[in-house]
Amino acid sequence: MASACCLVLAPGQGAQKKTKPKKEEITQVLQLPKELPGAVTGETRRLTFHVTPLSSRGLLSAQVRDALRALTRETGGNPVLKIRAFVAGSGDLRRVRDLVSEVFTDRRLPLPALSLIQSGGLPLEGAQVVLEAIAAGKKEVSPHGLVFLSAPVATSDNPLDPVAPLAAQSLDRLKRALKTAGSESSDVVRVTCFLSSLENLAATRKLVEADYPRAAIDYLQTQRSPSRALAACEAVARLRWNTGKRVSFQPEKGEPLAALVAAQHVVLTGTQVSYGYQEANSRLAFGRMQKALEASGVSGRDVAFAHYYPLFDSLAAQVRKLRTEFFAASAGSLVLFEGLPGMDAGFAVDVVAVKD
Repeated sequence: MASACCLVLAPGQGAQKKTKPKKEEITQVLQLPKELPGAVTGETRRLTFHVTPLSSRGLLSAQVRDALRALTRETGGNPVLKIRAFVAGSGDLRRVRDLVSEVFTDRRLPLPALSLIQSGGLPLEGAQVVLEAIAAGKKEVSPHGLVFLSAPVATSDNPLDPVAPLAAQSLDRLKRALKTAGSESSDVVRVTCFLSSLENLAATRKLVEADYPRAAIDYLQTQRSPSRALAACEAVARLRWNTGKRVSFQPEKGEPLAALVAAQHVVLTGTQVSYGYQEANSRLAFGRMQKALEASGVSGRDVAFAHYYPLFDSLAAQVRKLRTEFFAASAGSLVLFEGLPGMDAGFAVDVVAVKD
């Protein structure tokens, strides 16, 4: 009679299949983008000015990367000191700041100061960003220094009025200020035209490019639904003569329309933003700008030129009231814009200050 027997192995006896201990999962920590500097110092005579080409490819992040690649090619790898980014559309403005930090860090390049403003539109369907940049070239390109020219504002009460006649008025006043400063049209290195509408832009483009064919040129709509028609064109030009002063203004009396900068160095700041709409909030923004300047070894007394980006007429009035209190004498441009980083932002300011 056959019998069956069953062999039972006690725990721990016989061959057992060893199981590998599970590896501890590694949690990937994403590095926060490095904070961009509030201000950067550059040698006045070596500064070069650039405007990136518009692209409609992809969303905001892709367009920012394309613009930064184009900027690197155009500057030839020279250090970029300052970027002014105008963003159209509904993309998150803060993403631009993060990408600028990320790209420059990855390429092991010095971080630039950044001004970040939301505009109403750009002159290419689907385009969401344009970058204006100031870089440090290897050679002197402006032996006597630079002229920073304010944007003369021409307006019409009807927001639907054509922009080209207003642009002609602004450009005529700009040309006169340039001549008073002693420079010629051929000396202009950058022109930015702030417009209430991009309709029939060809007429405005023809006017600008006829006078400034060698300049880097930028056109943008300031607001999607402006309350009035507007055109205001500002410029930067090479200084043609030795002023004997680190900074002087034209005209010498009244509100300056041009800052003639012959100082060896300039401090270029990013934007400081006011959060809130009261005068106290605006004072805080000016105070933060003063601290950024002091960290670079200058003060409000050294400011040669200022850009102001208010979102409402009431904020523009506050800026006009406060600016001479903080920047004793300076030229500048003041135009209403669509938006700024921050839900309760009221206005932003960036400046060019002189430094020996």
